[in-house]
Amino acid sequence: MKVLKKSILCCVVATILALSLGAVTFAAVEVPPAEMYAEKQMIFDYLDQPQIFERYGKMSDAIWSYAELGLREFKSSKLVADNLEKEGFKVERGVAGMPTAFVASYGSGKPMIGFIAEYDALPMLSQKGRVPYKEGLVEGAPGHGCGHNQQGPASSAAAIAVKQVMDKYGIRGTVKVFGCPSEETVISRPYMVRAGLFNGMDAVLKTHGGSSFGGGTLGGISGNALWSVVFTFKGKTGHSASSPWKARSALDAVDIMNVSTNFLREHLFYSYRLHYVITKGGEAPNVVPDNAAVWYFVRNSDDLIESDFARVVKCAEGAAIATETEMSYRILTAIHQSHNNAAIIEIGHRNTMLVGMPEWSDEEQAFAKALQKELGKPEIGMPTELGTLREWDPDRLFVGGGSTDLAEVKLVVPLGDIRTPGTVPGDEGHHWSRTAGGFGSANWKGINAAAKAMAATALDLMTMPEELKKVQDEFAIQAEEYPYSSYMPADAVPPLEMNEDLMGKWRPKMEATYLEP
Repeated sequence: MKVLKKSILCCVVATILALSLGAVTFAAVEVPPAEMYAEKQMIFDYLDQPQIFERYGKMSDAIWSYAELGLREFKSSKLVADNLEKEGFKVERGVAGMPTAFVASYGSGKPMIGFIAEYDALPMLSQKGRVPYKEGLVEGAPGHGCGHNQQGPASSAAAIAVKQVMDKYGIRGTVKVFGCPSEETVISRPYMVRAGLFNGMDAVLKTHGGSSFGGGTLGGISGNALWSVVFTFKGKTGHSASSPWKARSALDAVDIMNVSTNFLREHLFYSYRLHYVITKGGEAPNVVPDNAAVWYFVRNSDDLIESDFARVVKCAEGAAIATETEMSYRILTAIHQSHNNAAIIEIGHRNTMLVGMPEWSDEEQAFAKALQKELGKPEIGMPTELGTLREWDPDRLFVGGGSTDLAEVKLVVPLGDIRTPGTVPGDEGHHWSRTAGGFGSANWKGINAAAKAMAATALDLMTMPEELKKVQDEFAIQAEEYPYSSYMPADAVPPLEMNEDLMGKWRPKMEATYLEP
């Protein structure tokens, strides 16, 4: 990965100045709405049919109720894939070694435009829908606290709408929908890219749940690179009371490693993020654990992630030496920062302007204000204005602590992201409030709006060669400066066992709350 050509000192000074002056601001960019033409009007008319609007709203609510964790999204993935197959797409399931990953295809030849579908939930976020205070649907179970229940319905609705237009107007090209599991643990896309599933694509589009619609930053880099790694220590068991000197505690090694990494924090550049959970630590206190494991997320910029990870490994090695245990580690996944394509973001924004923000009912506004009051946020209700298109600030060093494995896709094909409106302004991601607001009528409207904007953008790219050329010319420059090279070792395989125990525990209790699509 090519190192960014900028002075660290200058960036630090610029960032300190920006922070001292308050929030970092961006220059707004004004653009006209996208062009409306007959083929695009057909997309809007198709998606506005009551039965289509209801079908994809109910699909979203069903996936919300399934709340399946990453790599265990069997019902959610099947629901989306089956619907695409019924509508004439050829579906290849179980791709890239993951049972819940799929690719659905329609048409042939160029251009090739794709849509991304995600469907994984988060642990511990079960919550009753449209209830503006914390009340678990199945207390302690998983829940959709990030809006991924909307993505499969929105992307498949968009792809099917484009198919309708291709059939009627004889538009040549290929439309694909990529079913991508386990975004929350950034698992699927590195393996899907490695399997060549995005080869030959001209552009890919996606949406993500939120309270905004449209907008975005024109190009640049966002988020952190992330390495997801499990460190395992093996020692010797023994009686904790009668002969502990004969034992070598693997749990002690985990504890020492965690102490070491917490001291390490002071010496990592401030854009880092470091989190861990102990996944194995023994079964009873009177037996010295001979096997223990800790799962780490290590995040920073592409410039720093490899050196940060090497220092975390040294903490693990030191812990093994101190406790006379054996240490090994497994890289589950490893991803880059997001490199964004300004041209495709602008086309998407112009189409959201054409679609416009949904109109919210009095009931939807009342729920939003009640949830905002519960969270101690301004009681402003649902949004009425579209998002803002902004210039990228090349002097901004810290570009956000979060991560997404869509970053891997963005390094091999241009990708445009359109926000799905429908959740409440001021709610919190990965929190019960997002689960509460991620269900029901407002989300149906958001799915419909996002599907229109994505389908319209896809149609522009398929029928306006000059627009697609802008996107691809920009991508060619990026690809030359940042040629793709996976961080993952060649022998890495998807951790299919992930979340098996959790879903095995919660699924029987959740089945009574499942909704029909």
